[in-house]
Amino acid sequence: MDHFYLFLSTFVTLLVILDPPGLLPVFIGLTRTFQAKERNQAGLRASLVALGVIALFAVFGRAILHYLKISVEALEFSGGLLLLLVSLQLLMGKYDEVEDNGKPHSLNVAVVPLGTPLLAGPGAIVAMMVAVQDANGFDYLIVGAALVAAMLMVFLFLRFASVIHRVLRDAGTILLTRIFGVLLAAIAVQMMADGFLGFLHS
Repeated sequence: MDHFYLFLSTFVTLLVILDPPGLLPVFIGLTRTFQAKERNQAGLRASLVALGVIALFAVFGRAILHYLKISVEALEFSGGLLLLLVSLQLLMGKYDEVEDNGKPHSLNVAVVPLGTPLLAGPGAIVAMMVAVQDANGFDYLIVGAALVAAMLMVFLFLRFASVIHRVLRDAGTILLTRIFGVLLAAIAVQMMADGFLGFLHS
């Protein structure tokens, strides 16, 4: 029962932080000019990148931050700043453009900003670091399974983003992208404020 509770609590916490439904409009906006196959590849790549980054910090996070003398507050503030830049690009339509060769914008958006910091952001990283803090033995496998399950849910949401794109069409997607660009800017500012307040309290 303890193992089941650990899995469930970790899975639900990660799912709430990752917020796959809330990520969909941003994902659709960033990949609006992609073909369906390329959008699916971007979703898979973003999920795998986020899984790798979060797992890395779960195992070595505290040692990495301690070695680099970086606080969690600094991580949160920098993540918020990066998200703010992404939100401005969404609002200005940067990701609506295509490259000079006529192909969609590079799939690198799957790494930044989708994989990190939208998915593997300070919230998810800190949540995993806390989850493994008191873990021992078999608990590590439970927490790891919860992380994999949460990222699988994220991938499934992103996998079916093409269906939503077909329903909204280009005009609806652009409108939704602009709206969520504003909301993403607000989230970014809140993250930066939380990081700044954390500095003051520490």
